[in-house]
Amino acid sequence: MDRLENLKNIIMYLMADNRVSHRIPSTLEERQRMMRALMNVWEPRPISEDFLKMQDAELQMQCEDKGVVEISDITPQTSDILLWQGDITRLKVDAIVNAANAQALGCWAPLHNCIDNCIHSAAAIQLRKKCADKMQGRLLATGDAIITKGYNLPAKHVIHTVGPIIPDGIPTKEQEEQLAQCYRSCLDLAEQNGLESIAFCCISTGVFHFPNELAARIAIETVKSYPRHALKTIVFNVFLDKDRDIYQQLLGA
Repeated sequence: MDRLENLKNIIMYLMADNRVSHRIPSTLEERQRMMRALMNVWEPRPISEDFLKMQDAELQMQCEDKGVVEISDITPQTSDILLWQGDITRLKVDAIVNAANAQALGCWAPLHNCIDNCIHSAAAIQLRKKCADKMQGRLLATGDAIITKGYNLPAKHVIHTVGPIIPDGIPTKEQEEQLAQCYRSCLDLAEQNGLESIAFCCISTGVFHFPNELAARIAIETVKSYPRHALKTIVFNVFLDKDRDIYQQLLGA
């Protein structure tokens, strides 16, 4: 398969579907960015099987380019609760957790670097379509979660949860409980679906402004106190050095 030609065909389909027209760039990286930007603004609707074959082939190659991280690659493994720093879309686990918005349809800002955008962009436009089918126009309440397939991600599933937004960076006790409920909702879905491993992102930190250390304490305490049965391995996935340091200290890693 000619990768550049395949990307051109993907872009042409998405432009026609979105009713927009742009100059198609010439390089691989530029075409990948354009593909992602068009995916980010794509409105959920029926999808051509021919398009899905082209899209999935490219996304699977992007997955291989980034490299897949197995649970066995994560060190040190001193318990069944692990810490890993990096891109959550590389993790091969039964489920990764997405910090979603209330629509639960992914981030609509082209090329935005939030985790919601990164996960949807790496998975497929089918992920937005499946979320739309599940939500049927309703909003996901803070603390609730839904589960979908992972499509082209190494993870088998994505669990989408909506964390509390803290504009002033000072959460109330109710918002602390809402964050804990996010973790419980994700664990509930994992157990109900017989999953053996799950990777949590730092829910509600970053653009939602929940204080990083308090968020980590709530995450760890909630996970440790949860009565697990099917779930054997929990991964706390961090991206920032600051969060890595906080989790290392709290976990004693």
